[in-house]
Amino acid sequence: MSAILLDSDLVHFEVLGRGRPILFLHGWVGSWRYWIPTMQSVSVSFRAYALDLWGFGDSAKNLQRYSLDQQVVLLSSFMDQMGIGKVALVGHGLGAVVAVLFARLYPELVDRVMAAAMPLDEAMIDSRLRTDGPEILADWLLGRSPATEAARADAPKADPRAIKASLDNLQTIGFGRTVARLSTACLLVHGQNDPAVTLPAAEQIAGLPYPTHEIFFDQSGHFPMLDEASKFNRLLADFLALLQGESPRELLLKEEWKRRVR
Repeated sequence: MSAILLDSDLVHFEVLGRGRPILFLHGWVGSWRYWIPTMQSVSVSFRAYALDLWGFGDSAKNLQRYSLDQQVVLLSSFMDQMGIGKVALVGHGLGAVVAVLFARLYPELVDRVMAAAMPLDEAMIDSRLRTDGPEILADWLLGRSPATEAARADAPKADPRAIKASLDNLQTIGFGRTVARLSTACLLVHGQNDPAVTLPAAEQIAGLPYPTHEIFFDQSGHFPMLDEASKFNRLLADFLALLQGESPRELLLKEEWKRRVR
């Protein structure tokens, strides 16, 4: 296990590969561990980092650090201590929210963001995320298969107060305005059958800034990186291959990508 101390509290992380940095952030259920297959898929060309946010996995459980602002500070401090410069961020659920907030605050440090199962506003989040415990949430959102065991195994490590604090915070910050003002290239991925995060309405999609694009996975629930792993990894590879400054909307022009994922 790899870990560093940030202001006397332990942060657990893991790293694979060599090359340009890419950093994975987990969601409200599980930990860094369910990112392993995706990390392995990019590690040939990238140095892939994944960490446990405050209150999750093997990172410190400290109630004072559970706000979204503090999770953003965690990401900033981690990158500074590890000597990571401009980075591609891949976030899921809570991790996607943190990635977008970080990109809005530090656009010069973020090359691009891939955000899976991210609510565009707090009204899109099912109330069960707030009321049910981590193990119950894992049963609700994860099927039983070898691919989901990592998320299931680490779900009980989460402090329920960390989940609740982030959801309470999301209600107060006007997150939809943050997304609307994002200047960093951002690819949103939603599972068509996600029970935890409602799919965005047509007017929400129409209001996204030009550097942002949304793709739906027809056979996925809340965990598209596990439900349709090959498709997710191919999409991530193509997104990372876009030239700096290109919008992910350019992916729509890649007929070869559309043929491969059918």
